[in-house]
Amino acid sequence: MATNYQDYLSKIKERIPEVDPQEVRDILTSDDPGAIVIDVREQQEWDESHIPGAVHVPRGYLEQRIVNRVPDTSQRVILYCQSGNRSAIAAKTMLDELGYTNVENMTGGITLWKQRQLPITIPFQFSDAQRIRYSRHMLLPEVGPGGQQRLLESKVLLLGAGGLGAPVALYLAAAGVGTIGLVDDDVVDASNLQRQVIHDTERIGVEKVESAKQTINKLNPDVEVITYPTRLNSENIMEIIKDYDIVVDGVDNFPTRYLLNDASVRLKIPVVSASILAFDGQLTVFKPYEGPCYRCLYPVPPPPELAPSCGENGVLGVLPGTMGLLQATEVIKLILDIGEPLVGRLMLYDALAEEFTNLTIRRDPECPICSRDPETIGDDEMGKFPDYEAFCSGALV
Repeated sequence: MATNYQDYLSKIKERIPEVDPQEVRDILTSDDPGAIVIDVREQQEWDESHIPGAVHVPRGYLEQRIVNRVPDTSQRVILYCQSGNRSAIAAKTMLDELGYTNVENMTGGITLWKQRQLPITIPFQFSDAQRIRYSRHMLLPEVGPGGQQRLLESKVLLLGAGGLGAPVALYLAAAGVGTIGLVDDDVVDASNLQRQVIHDTERIGVEKVESAKQTINKLNPDVEVITYPTRLNSENIMEIIKDYDIVVDGVDNFPTRYLLNDASVRLKIPVVSASILAFDGQLTVFKPYEGPCYRCLYPVPPPPELAPSCGENGVLGVLPGTMGLLQATEVIKLILDIGEPLVGRLMLYDALAEEFTNLTIRRDPECPICSRDPETIGDDEMGKFPDYEAFCSGALV
């Protein structure tokens, strides 16, 4: 039986072109690689070590997953395994059964790669509990263990622990975002509980950031929660946001949004921004210097009579959940660098009609903020910003 298998394997290898590990290394470090390198070993083997820049598609899932990883069947693909045997069989499958036309096998597999002392990546080590908790993420080719590691290492700041902040915090925590910052100077009120699902009746009167932290800690012990029971202002904003990868804007006033825009553009931090009122919501992603900023979209604030608050006009209780979950989705897309975030697009949601509308928004070449060098935004080293309270009241317009 062993002889028959070896004969079978030898015939396969005679058909499959082989690539030397050094050539694979050169391809992976090239500015224009022109090939995709795929590791077909099992999950445990990949987790122990793998080739930097390789993509993981286990042999047992090749038929189901390869089309997502390599949609172009004419793309050059180089496979490897431990010694070159399983990858040769996988190459045969791709050529004979899946319609690929340019598939090669790396000589000697990762064993020869290591013998040549070529670089190896030793992945983040997940605990058994983490493997179970995040197992559904790890099954997704677009996420996988590497993406889950990025989530665990990411830092996201939520401005507001209320209607929008509540669902965002819950789902980012559930997804395993490693550090969540919460900024809110308010306390839980009974009127909040119709929509702010991170709080409960027993916490009425408790600081919102503390109440949210308690819920997050119960949901996922992996998450570090940093609380800021304060209101953002020109004195503290740079110090608070500077260490975060992404800011989620759930604030309910124009002065803070304009201030956040200045600081986030200066620091080149993406902002996932949403707002809600009555039955309507809107959402966009401000990614500095890749799309428009808040001042491009709203050069001046609307008059107060055209911008009532939820406290004045009311809000459908489920609406913050809808918009907050969409915000959380945009955050995860940015962290994982997948899909098409809402950069340069404004999404409008009408809950009564159940309609989503996408509008294209563009950078203003004369924008007073993002048309400038980021180092010139603010008057000193830590950024001193205009009085946006006065600006939004009309005194500086």
